[in-house]
Amino acid sequence: MNTKQKHFSFLDTFTIVFIVSLLAANIVAVKLVQVGPFIFPAGTIIFPISYIVNDVLTEVYGLKAARKVIWTGFFANLFLVLVIYLAQILPAAPFWDGQLPFERILGFAPRILLASFTAYLAGSFANAWIMEKMKTLTGERWLWSRTIGSTFVGEGIDSFAFMLVAFAGTVPTQGWITSAITIWGLKTLYEILATPITYYVVNRVKRVEQQRSII
Repeated sequence: MNTKQKHFSFLDTFTIVFIVSLLAANIVAVKLVQVGPFIFPAGTIIFPISYIVNDVLTEVYGLKAARKVIWTGFFANLFLVLVIYLAQILPAAPFWDGQLPFERILGFAPRILLASFTAYLAGSFANAWIMEKMKTLTGERWLWSRTIGSTFVGEGIDSFAFMLVAFAGTVPTQGWITSAITIWGLKTLYEILATPITYYVVNRVKRVEQQRSII
């Protein structure tokens, strides 16, 4: 679909969902949770939503629209980081005793921040690119292969890029590789389980947007 000179009903909504899920994931990622033998950042339960939305954007609106939303998410995240940093360095009121918890929960180590931005851009663009290339090969068929395949590649790049940039040289190699594989697997499983929902959303949105393009 050509997004030029057209008004779409849901493009803005998907952009908002993408950005909110990205920012929320980054904020709650500071907490580590354990489910059975698996230990992972809390953001893992939210961040895959951005990849599902990425798939919908690329499938329905095309690679150009998806790239625009990815860059919008990047700058929104950068703005959030700058605001949090400014709030952190501003002098606290004498009676307020929450500075240390504030810094621990919302503060960003420079290396972790670099890892987060690098992984996000590499993974998100790879996801959208794979989705678009597979659609060229398969047409409208086998949507499941595109959503799962693109997520498998994108989340793999995201997980390994983050762990490599954030922890290589400070954590044993086997440790960060194992963590990356665990997070990669969980996020890919998330996409697989969400496939029926993705199918419904893509088909529904395509019908509505195509009808509006005719009007």
